[in-house]
Amino acid sequence: MGLTADELRSGLDAIARIEPSIARALEVAGYPEPRIRPTGYATLLRTIVGQQVSVAAAASVWTRLETLLGEGIRPETLLAAEFEALRGCGLSRQKQGYARSLCELVIAGSLDFDGLPADDEEAIAQLVRIKGIGRWSAEVYLLFAEGRPDIWPAGDLAVQAGLHKLLRLNERPSEKLTRELAEGWRPHRGAAAIFTWHCYNNPAL
Repeated sequence: MGLTADELRSGLDAIARIEPSIARALEVAGYPEPRIRPTGYATLLRTIVGQQVSVAAAASVWTRLETLLGEGIRPETLLAAEFEALRGCGLSRQKQGYARSLCELVIAGSLDFDGLPADDEEAIAQLVRIKGIGRWSAEVYLLFAEGRPDIWPAGDLAVQAGLHKLLRLNERPSEKLTRELAEGWRPHRGAAAIFTWHCYNNPAL
């Protein structure tokens, strides 16, 4: 499971002790709510379904897929489905390719969600073998589903924008600078990432 409220609080408190900007923002914005997703295949399939569409549209596609294929959408069932049937649910040709890549890896046993490497970079390398799952999607999975405490998706524009606001920088930092600025926050960068999302659109900051 993802980082709990207590884990977020303790991680952010640890960062706030060494980073006055975070301490100040915590006083104004408060602690973020946990962002928790189930571990396993279905969460990554939902990620694929939700790419480049609104939350409401993704939910609608998922509902239609479950109506067609059954609750949880077993990988074997999806692979056996006809192209037109899946397209009728709202799954484009490209997303069908991504979904089939995920299903094939799961069925072949070459992607074990219960046995991903403990090293974060090695785990990311395992997940990006799935077509359509890039580094950002892998990082978000490891943070929201596995609750890995030091995941820092430095390429995320909202993380960069949140850091821009929190640290009162002159401009939104690049991915490289975003990574560098958070080095001193190890091993609590996952809590910091969730806090940047919590803060970047907060009008109080």
